[in-house]
Amino acid sequence: MLKEFREFIMRGNVMDMAVGIIIGAAFSAIVNSLVKDIIMPPIGLIWNKDFTNLFWVLKEGPDIGGPYETLADAQAAGAVTMNYGSFINYVITFLIVAFAIFMLIRWVNRLRRATEKPKEAAAPTTKDCPFCLSAVPIKATRCPHCTSELKAG
Repeated sequence: MLKEFREFIMRGNVMDMAVGIIIGAAFSAIVNSLVKDIIMPPIGLIWNKDFTNLFWVLKEGPDIGGPYETLADAQAAGAVTMNYGSFINYVITFLIVAFAIFMLIRWVNRLRRATEKPKEAAAPTTKDCPFCLSAVPIKATRCPHCTSELKAG
């Protein structure tokens, strides 16, 4: 059983998938940092808001009543919140990742098209009979439909 597992793991597509998952996790951390640390602060300055602190209080906390200045204050007080600012951050992160993947796939397709040889047209295997216009094998000397003699070629 261990031998079969080792054979499964060593197959090329499993190793490729593992490398892809590891690189994807690292890329995800980079994109999260890009959105959180670089993109959202200038957007927050424009609207004079920190998007991570955009939330609705669904139920006040038992310890301290609202209003809460930040999401951390609301969570510390035990309030139930709907965090739509965090959702906006995740949507922007998704759009950046989707765009990066789209650009990668576009680049790979362009490389694939550049390396592919154009397919040559296959030589014709039939010709038309000039008398009955039926399709006839290219090497035929007589039409099987109207029995007319055909020129060679």
